[in-house]
Amino acid sequence: MKIASAALRRALGAAVAGVSLMTVTAALAGEVTVWCWDPNFNGATMKEAGDRYAASHPDFKLNIVDFAKADLEQKLQAQLASGTTDGLPDIVLIEDYGAQKYLQSFPGAFEPLSGQVDYAGFAPYKVELATLNGQTYSLPFDSGVTGLFYRSDYLAEAGYSDADLQDITWDQLIEIGKAVKAKTGHPLLGVDLNDAGAIRIMLQSAGKWYFTADGQTDIAGSPVFKAALETYAKLLQATEIYKPVSGWTEYTGAFTSGESAAVFTGVWMTATIKAANQAGNWGVAPLPRLAGVEGATHASNLGGSSWYVLASSAEKAEAIDFLKEVWGKDVDFYQKILVNQGALGSLLAARDGEAYRASDAYFGGQPVWQNFTTWLGQIPGVNYGIFTNEADAAVVAQLPALAKGGSVDEAIAAIDAQVKQQIQ
Repeated sequence: MKIASAALRRALGAAVAGVSLMTVTAALAGEVTVWCWDPNFNGATMKEAGDRYAASHPDFKLNIVDFAKADLEQKLQAQLASGTTDGLPDIVLIEDYGAQKYLQSFPGAFEPLSGQVDYAGFAPYKVELATLNGQTYSLPFDSGVTGLFYRSDYLAEAGYSDADLQDITWDQLIEIGKAVKAKTGHPLLGVDLNDAGAIRIMLQSAGKWYFTADGQTDIAGSPVFKAALETYAKLLQATEIYKPVSGWTEYTGAFTSGESAAVFTGVWMTATIKAANQAGNWGVAPLPRLAGVEGATHASNLGGSSWYVLASSAEKAEAIDFLKEVWGKDVDFYQKILVNQGALGSLLAARDGEAYRASDAYFGGQPVWQNFTTWLGQIPGVNYGIFTNEADAAVVAQLPALAKGGSVDEAIAAIDAQVKQQIQ
């Protein structure tokens, strides 16, 4: 199978030309080497998994190599594109949005795990995004299951209770935002016009994406895409309900500082919110749904990653057994990484564990993790394809005009044209 398009070939060629391959200490014979990013999150959870497996497999050795995320992606692409397998790891962490790009661009590079991992035990959307031609390749890891985090004290001041945030639409959230601003002086949200995450969240909540399952654009003529863009345009035009922000620091600062009253995002934001020393003043509600869209749900995803085994691995059998036994079955392991790293895995059986059932005083005594795992099982599965980043860029280009009342139909036409041009 050839790389999907000239655009993708050019991108991978640039990666090879622009990356100086980093020197990584070679793993000793018998070691399982893992490439990942973020030593305090992904690396720490993998170390815990390795310690657990080694307890019953005394000869097991795990070599965790930490990269910056962008460096890992560039190195992996460059080496796979070169056709050289020497120096590749046994296991690598891949962000879910990039899964299909790797699987389709490098056929045979990753080991299919179908028949070895019980995928019925994982959130269906995580399985689907790592499936190609009937084979599934990942051991699913963390979820980006989304929710609406909100300041319960601000909303109470505006006359709203937790019950008022259940089963609402985005249009209703906008009206709530207007009331919160009028009665408390606080904007509801921080909004970055350089980020298309809201559109991705809305699309997946209705079981749609920028592309069809066979990789064709699904933008112009898609009722769900139009509904998502119209809905977000309404939010952007309600300027009183949000504070414009730029970049991660301003985005998180809007709510950690106590200025804004809510944020809709992935579960991984929980640790950032809890670091703000605002215990008892937060709650979490289901994501609003798209009004008037058949099949629209309150469940969606933002981000997340999974583990993949390289087909060239000399320790392939041990790497697969390790992933299968710990990441694929160990419910207690998932309790520990939830408590220690805030990592919400996608193994559905984990939600019956003690840590997942516990209430959280920071969130007013709500069973936050239980709620998120319930929503996790409801996320519609979609195929992210290989050009999500290009589609994001096309959407972002239109957001400033939409915020000023520009035509949604014209924006859709421009987005569709830009995406089709970029993926030729």
